[in-house]
This record gives sequence, C-alpha cells and structure tokens, in this order.
Amino acid sequence: MATIADWLGAGCLVAGALLALAAGIGVLRFPDALSRMHAATKPQVLGVLLLLLGIALRLRSLADLGMILLVAVFQLATAPVAAQMIGRAAYRSGRVDRDLLDADELADRGQGSGPGGPA
Repeated sequence: MATIADWLGAGCLVAGALLALAAGIGVLRFPDALSRMHAATKPQVLGVLLLLLGIALRLRSLADLGMILLVAVFQLATAPVAAQMIGRAAYRSGRVDRDLLDADELADRGQGSGPGGPA
C-alpha cells in the first residue's frame, strides 16, 4: 500500500510542477495584465495543491499533514484576493484593453482611468 501512495505522490508532484511551469510561462508570454493574472492564479494554485498532495502522500505523518493543510488553506485564501487586487489595480491604472472585455461592470461605477472613468 505504501508503494502505491509513493507512486501517486510522485505523479502529483510531477503534475504540480508542470502546472507551476505552465503558470510561469503564461505570465511571461501573455500580452495583457488580465491574462497574466489568470495565468498566475489558476494553474499556479492547482499546481501548488497537487504538490502539497504529493508531499502529503510521500510523508504521511500527522504533524506534516497538519502543516500541509495549513499551507493549502492559506494558498486558497490568498490567491483569489491577490488576483482581485491585481485585476482592480490594472483596471484603475488603465492597463486593461476594454475592447477585449465581454462585460465591464466597473465602468458604471466610474472606477476606471479611461474614457468612462476619472483619471
């Protein structure tokens, strides 16, 4: 049974590392702030969670599992907030191409620094 958990853990570690690599490449290659924000949060969070799962499957001690759970909870709590703040800052500073947006809910509130909002 331990061998199966070790192999599953190794698979999770490799998959998590590949997702983190994809997130890093996306941050470097995507053209605008919102696309980069998406690349920095979505695959990166899943990659970190897979890495943590792989580590948990490999270590299997109660103290380690508690610490891994704390890291996972803080990752899930902080990544969406950071993405929201980055997206809002990019929108307010005018670094968002509004032609690419399907809907612009913030334009009605006057929070942008472009044709629809204050500078």
